Amino acid sequence: MLLVIAADPQVRIRDIAATVGITERAAQSIVTDLLAAGYVERIRQGRRNRYAIVAGRHLRHPSQRTVPVQALIDLFTGSDLLASVPVPSEQPRSEAELLESGPAQE
Repeated sequence: MLLVIAADPQVRIRDIAATVGITERAAQSIVTDLLAAGYVERIRQGRRNRYAIVAGRHLRHPSQRTVPVQALIDLFTGSDLLASVPVPSEQPRSEAELLESGPAQE
């Protein structure tokens, strides 16, 4: 449900239900639970609702309390979580250099 909402914040409950493969009533119940738990916010726009994921909110399970919702969404949507990790500027070594240096050291 979070992934569907993250992909389209203006998605209707009917469309969420169809995408996930559940009834509209079940989809409404899950969205209500997500709203109550603080994972999603509802913003009224005229006659429609717009949903916003609360990205900084952490998961509830005790073993994952340090994991923010955004990390879960990034994991499933293929967002590059490693984009901020610096990459060494070392030039790639040729095959001959690799053979000369022997096995990789860890």
